[in-house]
Amino acid sequence: TMASEAEKTFKKFAVFEDSSSNGTEINNKNFSKLCKDCGIIDGKTVTTTDVDTAFNKVKLTRAKNGGAITFQQFTEAMKELAQKRFKEKSPDEGLQDIYKLMEGKSPALHLGPKKATTVGAVDHLTDTSKYTSSHKERFDESGKGKGIAGRKETTDNSGCVSDYKALAHTTRRTR
Repeated sequence: TMASEAEKTFKKFAVFEDSSSNGTEINNKNFSKLCKDCGIIDGKTVTTTDVDTAFNKVKLTRAKNGGAITFQQFTEAMKELAQKRFKEKSPDEGLQDIYKLMEGKSPALHLGPKKATTVGAVDHLTDTSKYTSSHKERFDESGKGKGIAGRKETTDNSGCVSDYKALAHTTRRTR
């Protein structure tokens, strides 16, 4: 049946990069991946927000599985989404259409040049030569944070803290 085909797909996505899943429950991350990879999210009628909303509506509140959902609950969530995605159809017909989208699908591995971009993005954050004034002292030459020791205030504000802060504000403004 179509449902068993969909359940096969559900299982593949449920265990994707999730060692704690035995395939009976799917977490939010993999649920939205399934919706993306199977084309249930089309960016027009069904968005990632819709998918999250549907998931949260049906998910288990048990913290043990981090709020994963069973195939039964998945079906409920899909009926919700089907009404958006296939507006002119009944929830059950819409569900069948969603099952059609899911048929024979597996989690796509999106191995792109993603990693390179994130590395570049953080580079300037850890380049201490670009730091100015008091931030400089919070890091040593290699860019490692010194934690609280690098912050000057620790010795200063032994007095009343709120007054100290107020004072700091007024002096800054008048300059």
